[in-house]
Amino acid sequence: MAIFADETTRLLVQGITGRDGSFHTREMLEYGTKVVGGVTPGRRGQGFEGVDGKTIPVFDTMDRAVAETGANVSVIYVPPAFAADAIMEATDAGVALIVAITEGIPVLDMARVVPFVRERKVRLLGPNCPGLLSPGRSKVGIMPGTIATRGPVGVVSRSGTLTYEVVYQLTLAGIGQSTCIGIGGDPIVGTSFIDCLEAFQADEETRAIVLIGEIGGTDEQDAAAFIQRRVTKPVVGFIAGQTAPPGRRMGHAGAIISGSAGTAAEKTEAFEKNGIPVARRPTDVVGLIREVL
Repeated sequence: MAIFADETTRLLVQGITGRDGSFHTREMLEYGTKVVGGVTPGRRGQGFEGVDGKTIPVFDTMDRAVAETGANVSVIYVPPAFAADAIMEATDAGVALIVAITEGIPVLDMARVVPFVRERKVRLLGPNCPGLLSPGRSKVGIMPGTIATRGPVGVVSRSGTLTYEVVYQLTLAGIGQSTCIGIGGDPIVGTSFIDCLEAFQADEETRAIVLIGEIGGTDEQDAAAFIQRRVTKPVVGFIAGQTAPPGRRMGHAGAIISGSAGTAAEKTEAFEKNGIPVARRPTDVVGLIREVL
């Protein structure tokens, strides 16, 4: 199995005619994802040329697109100023999962969007995330499909590039993945570590989990406590930003230390206190996973 997306996923691309949307739509199609349509206001009836000569329909609105294609997932490549509206439109259209790739959405916009989505029981992944990849089944977002291979390890991360690095190292070592997820590094995101841990715990194919955190906030500490209480599968951790100075933002909008709770040392201590081995370098994840599988 896989979590959140698999071979049954029917995907709509919001912003399909833009530069990023069109490029990554073709990448997802080449991977084998079932992209059933796109949405760009004012472009209704315009076909999008996919791969193998196939044309994908483009719609004006999400409700029309969902009604005509039966889509159950949406991915968003819409500029930051319009992304919040795109997420809410997808929510009202009835998809089960929205993956928001867009970076730079104002925090106040997300403060409106996340309660809106949750009240309607729709899962939002991101924003400012690379999406998810279920190797051999479906790719939703911008993760490179060539680095992954199907197997028993679930990967969840706040960092996109570190996700790629760890997944690639696992693949080189002959250790495949069930699903690889980037939840995003913004201060407000729709899906948490705990949400993903719950899903991996329930997934029969996933036998071990890699959790990649970073400085800032207390999400990793909350995840560590949850793992100790509710997760029976082995979990291996890594915390990025171990040399980051307090008060300086490192990469993501949410990766800023304020007080001791956001430091790499505090997060590492929380992991180890709850029985989660922590890799000192991304490459060390492979050895730790081999020990627990």
